[in-house]
Amino acid sequence: HCGIDVHNVHAYILGEHGDSEFAAWSMTNVAGMVIDNYCPVCKKCSDWKSERTIIEQQVRESAYHIINAKGATHFAVGLAMVRITAAILRKQNSVMTVSVFLNGEFGLRDVCLSVPSIVTNTGVTRVIAGPLSDQEMKSLRHSAGIIKEAIDSL
Repeated sequence: HCGIDVHNVHAYILGEHGDSEFAAWSMTNVAGMVIDNYCPVCKKCSDWKSERTIIEQQVRESAYHIINAKGATHFAVGLAMVRITAAILRKQNSVMTVSVFLNGEFGLRDVCLSVPSIVTNTGVTRVIAGPLSDQEMKSLRHSAGIIKEAIDSL
């Protein structure tokens, strides 16, 4: 969407891996700029706010597209595992959204959700509980509720 190398875009998808996942736009930056400051400079789209909705929907539905094309998502999961394993074996201290047990981070407890975390040779060393917008916090709490409901139904 921005027309630049993906290595210059830092964005995080938080929550459960599924229909309640969401993009943390408040933590997104492009070329070192907060995305809300970058987009007026970029001028690739006329309405950045509506583009957010489209991008988020594409990410949310990507698993369904992979299943339709390949029959399953295990190759995508395998690629993610390669990236996580590399961070562990190479002691990279990489920031990744991985599922971690929350113990007060983002005001949530006793639930595992994908949130930005530092991954190194000892595993997750720290959750990066960056500031989220009110809507993003609402989305994270909603996602936590879905996970807790699934656990309670067992």
